[in-house]
Order: sequence, then C-alpha cells, then structure tokens
Amino acid sequence: MSAKVESLLFHPSIAASAAATIVFAAGLSYALSVKKRTEHYTGDICAEDSLVVSSEDDSLDPNIYPGGHLSLLYGSQTGTSEAFCNQIQEQEREHGFKIRVIDLEEITCSEDVQSIILDPKYCDPLTKRTKVALVVATYGEGDPTDNALNFYNILKVKLGIHTDEMDGEADTHFFDAVDYMVFGLGNRQYEHFNSVAKFIDSALEKLSATRIAQLGIGDDDNDLEGDFETWKENTFWKTLKSTYLKHGTSLLIEKNKHGNIVKPELPFSVKYHPSLEGRPLIMPDKVERDQILNSSRYYFNSHDCVMNVCRELRTPEDGGSTLHMEFDVSKLEKKYYTADNLAVLPMNNNESVELIAEALEFNLDAVFSLVPSVNASSDKFQHSFPTPCTVRDYLSRYCDLISPPRRSELKKLASYATDPTDRNALTRMSSKEGKKEYADKMVAGHVGIVDIVSELCTSISMSLDEFVALCPRLQPRYYTISSSSSVHPDSIHITVSILSGIRRDSTDFTGVCTGHLASIRPGDKCRVFVRDSSFRLPTDSTKPVIMIGPGTGIAPMRALLQERAHQKIEMGKEVGPNVLYFGCKNSKQDFIYADELEEFQRNGTLNSLYVAFSREQKKKVYVQHLLEQNSSKTWSMIDKLGASIFICGGTKMGHDVVQVLSRIAMEVGGMTEDEAKTYYDQLHTQGRFVQELWS
Repeated sequence: MSAKVESLLFHPSIAASAAATIVFAAGLSYALSVKKRTEHYTGDICAEDSLVVSSEDDSLDPNIYPGGHLSLLYGSQTGTSEAFCNQIQEQEREHGFKIRVIDLEEITCSEDVQSIILDPKYCDPLTKRTKVALVVATYGEGDPTDNALNFYNILKVKLGIHTDEMDGEADTHFFDAVDYMVFGLGNRQYEHFNSVAKFIDSALEKLSATRIAQLGIGDDDNDLEGDFETWKENTFWKTLKSTYLKHGTSLLIEKNKHGNIVKPELPFSVKYHPSLEGRPLIMPDKVERDQILNSSRYYFNSHDCVMNVCRELRTPEDGGSTLHMEFDVSKLEKKYYTADNLAVLPMNNNESVELIAEALEFNLDAVFSLVPSVNASSDKFQHSFPTPCTVRDYLSRYCDLISPPRRSELKKLASYATDPTDRNALTRMSSKEGKKEYADKMVAGHVGIVDIVSELCTSISMSLDEFVALCPRLQPRYYTISSSSSVHPDSIHITVSILSGIRRDSTDFTGVCTGHLASIRPGDKCRVFVRDSSFRLPTDSTKPVIMIGPGTGIAPMRALLQERAHQKIEMGKEVGPNVLYFGCKNSKQDFIYADELEEFQRNGTLNSLYVAFSREQKKKVYVQHLLEQNSSKTWSMIDKLGASIFICGGTKMGHDVVQVLSRIAMEVGGMTEDEAKTYYDQLHTQGRFVQELWS
C-alpha cells in the first residue's frame, strides 16, 4: 500500500463501517481538497439526481418548462463562466426553465442585441419581456474578457460614454423590456474586484432593464465555486421560481427505477480511425472559427516554436530555480511588441498519461475524432480541441491531469465509480458539507484526477468520450515577455520561476507549466502564442519611466530597458530618465539579470537603480519602502515631467506600491485620498499607469 493511500484511510464519519469501507470511503474523503483556479471547465451533475442535458432545439413544452425561456450570457476568458452557465443549463428540466446559453462574443453590435438577445421568440408571450442572466468575469486590471468586450462597449455607447472602439447613439431605453440578474467572477486581491460585473449590473438598470435579483459576487481568492453554487441555489433559481412560476415547478429528474445514478447525456461521441493508427504525422481537420469553443481557441491558434536558449538565473546557494528561456518565433504570423505576453501551452508528463491510460484501459495509440452525438444538433456542435489525434496526444496536450479537480468535477466522477465506497467518498467530498475537508486535503495534497483514478478511486470506469466530457482542459500560462521586439524581432525571451515542492506523502510535485518548461531542452519545441499586454512605452521618448518589478516582475522591465537602449543608442533619440525598483532575497543568490542591469547603467539607459534585498538585514525591506524614501523625486517625475509608471509582480506587492503612490500624491502633491485615486485612474486611462499582477 502506498504512503499516499495509507495516509488517507480514516475519517470519523465512517468509523463504524466495515473494514472494506474504511479502506477507501474515508480515505478519499480525507484526501481531497480545493484548487483555486480562476478559469477552467467545470460541471455540476448531482450524484443522486443526475439530469439529462436538454436538447438544442428552441421548442417550448409548457408542461416541462412552465417558467418559459431564459437567455444565459457568459463573459469568459478561459472557461469558468461558460462552465457555470452549462451547469445551470443542465438543471433546466429540474427547475422548469428553458435555458439558452449565449457566448457574448456573438454580440458585436447593437443589432445583435436586438436579433439575438431580444429575439421575440424567446420573450414571454404574455408580458412581452425577455428574461436574461449574465455570468461575467473581470479580467486583468478591471477589463472585460475578450469575448465580452464588444458587449461592454455597446453598454457604454448606449449610456452616452465615449469609446474609441465603437460608434453609436445613446439610448437609455435600450433594454426596457428586459428582466435581468448578474453574477460576477473576480479575485478580491485585485484592485478592480469584479468591476465588469458591477458595471454591467449598473448599466443595464440605467438602460431601463429591471433588476430581479441583487448582483452576485464570486471571489476566487476564497471559494469561487462555493460562491457560485450559493448564488445559483439561493438566488438564481429561487428568484426565477418566485417571480415566474405561479403553480410550482416541473421536476423531471431522470433516475432509473432502482434510484441509481444516471450518467449525463453527452453532446458528442468519439469516432475512431483505425486506418490512421501508427502514422508518424496525423493532421487535424481544418475547422471554421465559429465551430470552435470560445474557451478552447488557443488550442487551434497556437504554434510549435523551438526553445533555443535556457539558462539558470539563480545561484546554486539559493536552492530555487528561475530560468531565462528564448524561443525562435521567426515563423509566427502574429509579431510581438516589446513586453507583450507569451502564452505557453503545457504538456503532461508521460508518467501521468500512462497511469490514466492504464487505469481506464485507453489505447494510447488509438486515433479519434469528436463528432456530434445522435441526439445533438450537428450545426451547433463546436470543437473542444483539434482532431483527429491520438489518445496519447489528447491526454498529453489537452487534459489537466495534475491540478486538483473542482468539487463539481468530483461530483461527476462519482457517477462513474462502481464501488459504493468510492462513490460515497467522492459525493461527500463534492458536497457543501464536505467543503472544508475538500479544501484542507485536495489542494494541500496536490491530488489530481490522475491520482484519483489510478490510485485512490480505482473503481472508476468510463469510456473515452465520457472522460473527454468530464476532464478539465489544460489552460495556457501567460508570461510577460522580457525582450524587446526591436532588438530581438525573431526571438521571444521569458523569465520563469519554477514552482516545486513536497506533498504530504513526501513525494515531489512541480507546477503543470513550469514543470513542463523545466523538462524541455534547447532544440525542443513548445506550443505558444502571443497576446497583447498593456505595457507600452510613451510615444514621446523624452518622457521618464518609473519601473517597479521585484523577482520575475523584472521581466517586462528588462524588455522596456532594451527598447529604451535601442532608441537611445541605435536610433539616436533623446530618451528620458529611466528608474527601476527591483527586489529579491539576497544579492548573492537571486539578484537575477544583475550583469545586464549594470550594463544598462554603464551605457546611460538606466539612470537610477534601487534594489531591496529583503533578507540581508533584520528588518525586511521591499520595493515599496525604497519608493517611499524617494517621494519628492517620484512625485516630480510623475506630475511635472509626465512619467509613466509600470508595476509587475504579486498582487500584495502591487497593492502596497499603489498605497505608497497614493500617500505620495497626498503628502507631496497635497491631494485628498479621493483626488489621488482619481488622479491615478486618469493616468491608467492614458496608459501611463500600468499594473500586471498575479496572485
């Protein structure tokens, strides 16, 4: 018996059960805990009362759907909002409302609002009103997700707020036939917490829509999934029923005659291609953009690029690892700009892939495609990832096997456990009552689906199509590019801190993406794509720049300094002062890029360098402390000389730096707290105050 299983054997709730039950029901319940993931696929199939997912047609049977139609719109960057909406749709028959899920990317102009959201066939035939709910994430520093940007701008235009991205006329009665409610996804560590949901909730009311429930708030810094579940049960469904159902609800819950769990109906099926097995190269089918799931588009838009340089930036005495990596991007169609983001699509290691395949009896060499299921509409089918592909490629490239699954995913897994012991453990861990046990054990133990299926809950049995429907997708990881596109047009540099540690069972673990990056060698390929960032040097090169980037937050600052050096030395431009605040633990261990910073000082590019070595004295010193020591100089550069401020690093550091900047504006600039906030908000709007932070 492994140390991991052995450590998970006992739980008080089953102390009196038989030995066979103790072996694992308690074991898994004691094993599983919570993963904070802002955006990935999740589901919510009830273990006891599993529902058959509704069909795609728009017909309305009043006996099944007495509440009528409801349009559910999502704004999602990597899939969580979309998945939450799918969970709601799965429960439509239970609660008596016909749910239509809409990707906000479909809404590109005012006419789309009228023809899609306000389509007359989805309004109440008696009241002539349309029921709408929105589940929207806030992205970056208070921005809408990519797929919600046009809808966000439509609201601005209708409110009479000028936007460069869209023209149109104000209309405060634009949504006067709409009843609505909003749920927002955000992270309280960020300054603009849930700002997009708050804006949409307020804007719809100002545009004459009727709010039927208060704004729901989800916080990924605490328990995003729990927040959503509470809102869904206590606000969403209760509000709909109390408002629109006069005679109760139709409960068409699908069970078999013995009361056993009914597995969810799948929108697709697996089609195998025996003739393609063994081929060295399998080309995926070409698909149109509108045939791809919004949350999976990066799988289709990314490219394999060669990593040709990798070097360690820390000294051996440090014990940790930060890698400098360079990728050949000469063949990328989308060219990058200095300090953009490089998205890396990680791959699972071979050991995890083979463990899953062995446990579920998958043939790794089999080649398959996903096709619409018999009961699904082929014209609405969307691809989750490129196919045909081998099972090995699918498990390696598209499945998140290592990250702890969400509680809703455990609930789905329960329906595939043939042993009641395993099923009960998974069900208990996925329940509200099991939230603390799950939170304490799953994340802390770094237990992923590969561990559950291959070691902890070995009675789980499912087909490949069922696994595809359940397993969350691997998400890209974004790294701020640490090179200048003027100096290195065909090469992208990134600075990567390797996440690693020891599990409770004394085995090693590494982060999904950093583990992948640490495993590749020069000459190996890595799948990547470029995404715009907000870091842009002032168009007037004479303007000063203040850069604050401790640790790997130095990445964009290195890129900006390379660009400023290029402007000064190669282009002969007059370049304003450049000031950098950097922080690390020790000058002898993790002062990364020290030699390059010294060269920037020598050639006159870097005018002032302030370094906080937090562990070299009794009282810890951080970048915000050094910044406050230079209050007068900093304020003069910002207010009199028009300096741009760039901040990159952890959210706590960013919060502390913003507090210092606010105090500087009040103490040196003579502003009130509100005036200081307004001042920096204006700088942000002008692109002069940019933060890129991570939690």
